[in-house]
Amino acid sequence: MRVRRIWVMFKARNWEFFRDRASFGWNFLFPFLLVAGFGILFGGREPTAYKIGVFPAPTEVVAVASLDLPEAFKETRFLQFVGFASQDDALEKLRHHKVDIVIRTGLPPYAYWINEAAPNGHLAEKIFQASLTGGADPALLRKGRINTAEIRYIDWLFPGILAMNMMFSALWGVGYIVVRYRKNGALRRLKATPLTAFEYLSAQMMSRLFLLMFTLVVVWFGCDLVFHFHVEGSLGHIFLLFFLGSLSLTAMGLVLAARGTSEEFTTGTLNFISWPMMFLSEVWFSLEGAPGWVKQVAQVFPLTHLLQGIRRIMNDGAGLVDVLPQIAMLLLMTGLFLSVGAYLFSWDQ
Repeated sequence: MRVRRIWVMFKARNWEFFRDRASFGWNFLFPFLLVAGFGILFGGREPTAYKIGVFPAPTEVVAVASLDLPEAFKETRFLQFVGFASQDDALEKLRHHKVDIVIRTGLPPYAYWINEAAPNGHLAEKIFQASLTGGADPALLRKGRINTAEIRYIDWLFPGILAMNMMFSALWGVGYIVVRYRKNGALRRLKATPLTAFEYLSAQMMSRLFLLMFTLVVVWFGCDLVFHFHVEGSLGHIFLLFFLGSLSLTAMGLVLAARGTSEEFTTGTLNFISWPMMFLSEVWFSLEGAPGWVKQVAQVFPLTHLLQGIRRIMNDGAGLVDVLPQIAMLLLMTGLFLSVGAYLFSWDQ
């Protein structure tokens, strides 16, 4: 009898899943979209190990054959050449680990710069030196140094990890939970009480904001004890940006929670939003060298503006005035998400 009951529940759960056409189809569609996204992002090219910044160049995408660089270096596989209009632009990207080496094109001696805090830079330098006929002949090379403070990779990466954790916690902690409450009838029972939709959504947002900021502070100072992060700007400004980012991401979660009734479909929708946001918002790696339209798409995500603002404060010493465009976008997105979420919200539909 026990085996029979297990079998009955097994069949019932499978039928429930198969009858939910949205979630059933999404399980096939999402992997395809993920693979297609990576194919578009990287353009079907062979994998790139090193990003070589070159200047002067009229556009970011440069024709390798037209560069005045050693032929052996241009023919080396797994190199991606990214063009910059000026030396200052190129060195700024080098400081932020968006390229591995910067080279001034032209006739020898070749001037180049690396970031001493980036391991890829040293390897790219060795590849460049080896491509010269005379090896690392001082007559052929002129090594420059970044005049401003170098940024460690961990200093660049850490805000992205915190923001990614905040994104998942906001979207899943609000979007998925509210949908689950709606599916099991908990929201319908709350509807019968004097509690209004505004009060319920406000409580959800405040609870999630408290948890996000509490987790952020604990993780930040805990990791700082080990890694001793270098912060150029104000720590208070950084936490203010994180607060605005958490507000925007939580409001986005309310939009997803407004009407959903299927946990499986909500899971797929959350993945559809969070994974592209994670990859396109430069959490793990820079989008230097990616197609221009990909960078434009990244601007629709609040995580992009959050990380741009925080990294400018943390790594460049920017003030609130310098990151006003990012603050404005986060506030605008928060207002938009709250308006849409409040308009669409239903207790039981």
